[in-house]
Formats: sequence, structure tokens, C-alpha cells
Amino acid sequence: MENLVEVQKLTHFIGGEMKPGTSERFGKVFKPSTGEVMALCPYASAEEVNETVEIAKKAFIGWRKTPVAQRVEIIHRFRSLLVEKTEELANLIGLESGKTISDAKGEISRGIESVDLAINAPHLLKGEYSVNVGGEINAYSIKQPLGVVAAISPFNFPFMVPVAMSTMAVACGNAVILKPSEKVPNSALFFSELWKQAGLPSGVWNVVNGDKEVVDALLKHPDVPAISFVGSTKVAQYIYEEGCRHHKRVAAFGGGKNHMIIMPDADLDHAVNSFLGAAYGAASQRCMAISAAVPVGEKTAEAFVAKLKKRVEELKVGAYNDEKADFGALISKESKETVTRFIEESIQEGARLCVDGRNPDVQNAEGFYLGATLLDHVTPDMDIYREEVFGPARIVVRVDSLNEAIELINNHEYGNGVTIFTNNGYAARTFAEQIEVGMIGINVPIPIPVGYHNFGGWKRSKFGEGHMFGPDTARFFTKSKTISERWPENQVHDDKVNFDFPSNR
Repeated sequence: MENLVEVQKLTHFIGGEMKPGTSERFGKVFKPSTGEVMALCPYASAEEVNETVEIAKKAFIGWRKTPVAQRVEIIHRFRSLLVEKTEELANLIGLESGKTISDAKGEISRGIESVDLAINAPHLLKGEYSVNVGGEINAYSIKQPLGVVAAISPFNFPFMVPVAMSTMAVACGNAVILKPSEKVPNSALFFSELWKQAGLPSGVWNVVNGDKEVVDALLKHPDVPAISFVGSTKVAQYIYEEGCRHHKRVAAFGGGKNHMIIMPDADLDHAVNSFLGAAYGAASQRCMAISAAVPVGEKTAEAFVAKLKKRVEELKVGAYNDEKADFGALISKESKETVTRFIEESIQEGARLCVDGRNPDVQNAEGFYLGATLLDHVTPDMDIYREEVFGPARIVVRVDSLNEAIELINNHEYGNGVTIFTNNGYAARTFAEQIEVGMIGINVPIPIPVGYHNFGGWKRSKFGEGHMFGPDTARFFTKSKTISERWPENQVHDDKVNFDFPSNR
């Protein structure tokens, strides 16, 4: 850690307090807009994880007994603090992730939707009741919290994803341990303080920073029954398989290769505008970003690419606090190098470079900047099509028909999001029925559901049956009990034993 003596050393948030790490292992946290090191993130040991689990277990005992209405009051105060601190939080998100301030505010707004849903926990936690199902027996079900649950969140949404993964867990009566991306630890520490200010009991909410050692410790710990993860498909599969091996409930969300079909009857100007924001926003570092434009028919392709090329050339990349920037820097130098390699290899394989963003004109050349890049005539056998590219290199794949487009998308290993632009209702309905993708847009550029609908892809974009956002989060973070009870008016005992299987007779 040479030349980093004066760089701030961050902490964990455990038991309601900011606690320094004890492992003496640290990772650098960069400012993507300048390339500078802004802090050192402590990497916890397995022992620190175990200590945190014990603290959370003790907090869970009291929290689960807290009436749900009182839990919701605390979440209400948390929401108010988030609104009050939006400017400060947005600046911190931009500083450590590189995304623009306006994009960060959009992330905060969408994250608050999941907080709003958690405020409805009293309704979502209601059980069912049936009277006299047979033999004067009443049957009812109840939902109870799981215990200490873990959330492992990615760098691209330092606020929205961890809040969406965990707020309902808190509302349901669980204690939470969050392991945020080690690239963006500041935001999680910031809103941890807001949980404390809102009155959440110490130990119910915890943040343990770190790397794979922390993840593995959570996966193996017998007192962590559920894990939610968002990140790359490779890691999502690992989390799922290891979690299941240790008998955990797992919802692991992976990557995506999200297509936008443009039909011949579509409004091309609207399609182009929609593609720009959905494809290049946040420097294309979104699992729901549109990766590939799929124009149907040669005439549609030529017209669409001509309009799109001109608009892509006008896009501006800049610092997170540059109000004129359309998007900011990539998260790291390594990410920039990876995306650049995809671009260069696709050109060698025969893709046509329409717009080259590899050498953008930016004020601070040390930042991790890559300009908007557009490649046409990409084919399904190219790596830039097959793999998720987390950076502003977007592609055009030409097809001759809607059926060919559907087959193309259904053959891809990812099934996160997809959208179609058309004015033909029959085409839209056919597309929605036949496409094998979890989240679908029709004339909607990014088909991310609102916070009260379930989020989740298909195929290798999601492992496990849980969802993020929506009512399924309440089901994921609770376990159900079904109780059958009988209180007869007269306790008259019959000496005859009935060996028949119980029925309603």
C-alpha cells in the first residue's frame, strides 16, 4: 500500500457501530472519474464474519418479536432520511461508481420504490384462515422470519440493489448482513448510518466489507439460512451451487444480453432515442442495459443504423459531476481494458466499426473513460455477442424476420431482459408469448419492473426461485407454518382408534 499513508481507511458497520477491520487486509477504492485512490476498503476475515453473525443472531431475537407495525415505523423514518439525504448520497454514488449525478438520483428513486413496498409488509405477511375444514378443525397459516440473512451486492448500483435486496428482509423481522462490492463500499456505510438514525436496533443491520473470503464464510455459515446475490453469471452460479450445498435458500441474479428488436413499422426516431439511453446510460454498466439492436429487414437496418450512428457520435462521456455528460467513467482500469479488447476482437472477426469511442476527448485522461462505441454487422458467433459486455460498446445484429429475431434471442444463454419496438399489436403479442426471457418490454426501452412487481430473468441470468423487488421478496425472506387446531365444545373421548387417513368426513 505504498504512497497511501494518508488515504482514509474505511470500516465495517457491525452492531450499530462503525468498526475498523482487524484482518489487516485492504483493497483500493478508486474514483473512476480521476483514476485516484479515494480510500482503502477493509477485507474481513472469516472470524469477523462469524462474530457479526453472532451479533446479528442476538439482535434477531428481539427484532422478530417487534410488532410489524413498529418495524414499518422505522422503515418510514429510513425512507424520509433517504429523501432528505438524496443530494449527498447521489454525490457519493457518483464519486465512487463514476455514474453521473442525475443517474445516481434515478437509482435512489428506484431504490426507494423497494422501501415503499416494504412499508406494505403488514399486508404481505398476512396468513390464511379456514374455518371447519372437517371435524371442527380450523386451519391457518403464518409467516415467520428466517433469522440472519445475507445480501451480496454489485458495484453498478451501490444503493438500489442492496436496498432492494434487504429492506423487505428487515420488514419481515430478519437481521441482515450486507456484503457490498468492495469497489463501492462508501454508499453502504452511508445509508447504514441512516438505518441507525431511523431507530433500527443495533445488530439488525450490518455491513461486512471484503472479498471472496467473506462470501465463502457467509455461504458456509450454518446460521445464515438465506443469501441474495447480484453480479456476474459465473459468480451467481457459484453462489447458488455453494449455497445449495450448504442447505441455504438462494436467489442469485447474474448477467444479461438484452436485445431490442426494431420492427419495420416502428417509429425509428423513438426507437433510436430509446436505444441511446437504455444502451449507454451508466456507461452501459447495467445488467438490464440494452446490449444489441436487432433491426428486422435490411431496409429497417440501414435506416436505423444511419440515424443511430449520428446520435451516438453526439454522446458525451465525462466526470460524474459534469452536468453536460451523458454518462461517466467505467468502474476500473481493468473494465476499460476488457471492453476495449472486445471491440478490437470483434473488428478482427468482421464487425463494422460505426462509431469509435476508444479515445474519448475528456478533461481528465487518468479516469477510466471509454466513449460510446457502435458496431454493425455483428454475428452470433462473435464473442462480443455471446458474452455480456459491461461497457459502452453496443452492437447491431441484423435479421430478416420476427421469427428469426425470436429464435436468435431464445438461443442465447442469457434471458434477463428484452424489448420490441413496433406499432403492430399482433407482432407484440407473438413476441411476448414466444420469447424465453424473464422481463419483457413493448415499446419500453428498459423493462425493469416497478418496485411492487417481481424482478428476475430466465436461463443463466438467474439461479434459484427467488426474485428481487415485488411481493416475492416477502416470500423469500419468510417461512410458512400451517396449523390445524381443534377445540371441541365437549371433550368426549371415544375409545375406538381410527386408522384411516385423515379426511374431511
